[in-house]
Amino acid sequence: MDLAEEALDDLAAPVLLIAGSADEPIVRVSFAATERLHVQCEVHLVPDATHLFEEPGALEQVTGAAMTWFRDRLGRR
Repeated sequence: MDLAEEALDDLAAPVLLIAGSADEPIVRVSFAATERLHVQCEVHLVPDATHLFEEPGALEQVTGAAMTWFRDRLGRR
């Protein structure tokens, strides 16, 4: 949570946390953050990816997850 930890209690908007499943410390911190959030939140894990999402296809999965998240919350116009 390090840099964002102080702000978790102040968030008012839904939160999507995206982490690579191969980056155990980030996965742990992401799930710990959801325990403190008082808003709708979700952790999306990109299989076999590290925190930089350099693996083939990983960045496309990040993009797809973010697009779906925003589409579901903001709707189509």
